[in-house]
Amino acid sequence: MPNIRHTPTAPTRAQRMTGGDRIDAHRHDDHQIVYAGSGVVAVTTDAGTWFAPGTRAIWVPAGTVHAHRAHGRLDLHLVGLPTGDNPLDLDHPAVLAVSPLLRELILAYTRDPGGDSPERHRLRAVLCDQLRLSPQQPLRLPTPADPRLAAVCALVHADPAGAGTLAALGAATGVGERTLSRLFRSEFGMTFPQWRTQSRLYHALRMLADGLPVTTVAHRCGWSSASAFIDVFRRSFGYTPGVHNRRG
Repeated sequence: MPNIRHTPTAPTRAQRMTGGDRIDAHRHDDHQIVYAGSGVVAVTTDAGTWFAPGTRAIWVPAGTVHAHRAHGRLDLHLVGLPTGDNPLDLDHPAVLAVSPLLRELILAYTRDPGGDSPERHRLRAVLCDQLRLSPQQPLRLPTPADPRLAAVCALVHADPAGAGTLAALGAATGVGERTLSRLFRSEFGMTFPQWRTQSRLYHALRMLADGLPVTTVAHRCGWSSASAFIDVFRRSFGYTPGVHNRRG
């Protein structure tokens, strides 16, 4: 990531962004919580892309070089935390489940970012307590280091609806199926079908944020039917694509 901006203090604020808007690569000396009140936010580092709709937040630890991108109309909420406040005890980015209570705490804390009252300190303390209870979610697209793996991932990203097997993708890129299977496990810690599901969910969130109908998204992202897509989406995010669109 060239032209990395250093902003020592991670900002706490709420801002509106439109689809395609970006915040270029930068880093903070503080930790940061990134939350989408509506729309979808993607946070990209050298290690990969983490993505989150309104029931998820992204933890960005201090010192991590990262960039933001909005999908759909994004109500972005940022919470900066000093390095001494690491309720998750994590030194790498992660996607977290956001309970209704944690959502309201984030919205309240970013509503008046300039305040420094005792009430605000208590609010942050409760927010951090809720973060400790937030389970991590596997919503990440890791960046491949091996060029053979990168070539296969590029083919899948270019055609989310493609039903090609790992063997067929390997044939198209000149790599054996067993080699690719090993690379997916060693680099990403997941199988090819697991990774492809993550890729399809990411593309589905982007398309839903752009206002495409659920049936169209299911077809374009490779699910055999809208009901199959709805089932996977509900298990991944806790609600249906239709509810997601109404939230957006």
